Amino acid sequence: MSHVPARRRALRPDTATVLSDAAPIRRHAQRLATVLSLAATATVLGAAPAFAHVTAQPGDAAQGSYSVVSLRVPNESDTAGTVKLEVTLPADHPLSSVRTTPVPGWTATMTKAALTPPVQVGERTVSEAVRTVTWTANPGTRIGPGEFLEFPLSVGPLPTGVEEIALPAVQTYDDGEVVAWDQPMNPDGSEPERPAPTLTLTPATGAEHAGPTDTTAQELRAADNTDSTARWLAGAGLLVGALGLGVGGGAVLRTRRATAPERTPEASERERSEARQ
Repeated sequence: MSHVPARRRALRPDTATVLSDAAPIRRHAQRLATVLSLAATATVLGAAPAFAHVTAQPGDAAQGSYSVVSLRVPNESDTAGTVKLEVTLPADHPLSSVRTTPVPGWTATMTKAALTPPVQVGERTVSEAVRTVTWTANPGTRIGPGEFLEFPLSVGPLPTGVEEIALPAVQTYDDGEVVAWDQPMNPDGSEPERPAPTLTLTPATGAEHAGPTDTTAQELRAADNTDSTARWLAGAGLLVGALGLGVGGGAVLRTRRATAPERTPEASERERSEARQ
């Protein structure tokens, strides 16, 4: 028979009471942790599509300006890659100037459409305009899982008196899946499942109206200034080099004179005698 001190036997009921009181606390903590985990998962899942949308970057530009707008294309698939993107430009507000820039590994093509009737864009009457721009991946190129790529467009002049233009896009994967990003915002202001990329147009301040010709002229002037500076620096370098050669030649001549032996009268007379013989 085990002999347990009376004092230890007296403590056991209190210990059992403490353990019985702690059990509900543990169950409550476990339930709380489960609820927080589910809430965090729901938050992440609810926010994930926002990061996967095809969007226009930056999201705003000045009315009447020429701007560079990039279509940012994230790859949503975990197994397939994006191999094609097609963006549609607004027909009700045609853009008379649309230019692409080379994207390594991709080929860009533009399709024009006639405007019936023609529209007035500034002082010009436009009878046709670019309707779609398509980037197609070259063999061996794609936007892989977990990656994104931007496709820049130089467009303008952007319409005036309009707060926003939509740029619907179609994304094609190499497993054949096609995703259209073309849905407008819901009437209540909430975002649809596949929203179209949009560009918010802000009132012009007067400094944003430089067109492609103005930009080219500025680039040419900058190149001319750079070339003039380069010519001036080259001329200065040649002058410094010539001065350096002159100084070096003088130093060599002085050194030779300083090291040459003195000619005595006897040596000179001997040389003249040898020359007469």
